[in-house]
Amino acid sequence: MNQRIYHGNITTIDFANALAAHYNRGNWRVQQIGDRSRLVVQIATRDHLRSGGQTAVSVILTQAEDGVVVQIGQQAWIGVAASLGFSALSALRNPLNLLNRLDDIAQDIESLQLSEDIVRVLENTARALGASTELSERLRRVTCAYCGTANPVGEPRCIACGAPLGAEQPNTCKYCGFVLRSDEKVCPNCGRRT
Repeated sequence: MNQRIYHGNITTIDFANALAAHYNRGNWRVQQIGDRSRLVVQIATRDHLRSGGQTAVSVILTQAEDGVVVQIGQQAWIGVAASLGFSALSALRNPLNLLNRLDDIAQDIESLQLSEDIVRVLENTARALGASTELSERLRRVTCAYCGTANPVGEPRCIACGAPLGAEQPNTCKYCGFVLRSDEKVCPNCGRRT
């Protein structure tokens, strides 16, 4: 499951509405289950399609203190694979059969790109609302372990007592937005090197 954390003034409803507006058309349908704190948005091909195979992806949106945690599930591929297989068999029998399958092939290609397209919709929505995978405003403060004073992120020493703040400096993974400790070189959320 692909997980991202968007920090900022954004809600699960914002993401759910953006996904519904983008996908609830043509061969796609969108269903939402849950409430503001946790929403599941399922994007799937409509029943009784005119072209292409069946596929679906679930997106879990969880409200966090500083934004929204987004988890994108694994896409169901069997219907798309079957449709592409049928197109390949038709082409083996007679290459001109591909002309009759162009709509199916185009829909299958669009279906194969669904997960990447969902990420694109989420990124555009977050950017439009001023959210990102960077630290939120609340996390841009570092509390001194010695005197408890809030300090701006990046400050090398406490502004009140002068104690070093290097180990307390938070950061986020540039790929998924997970808040990292200063000593973490590999993100525990996505496994990428920071």
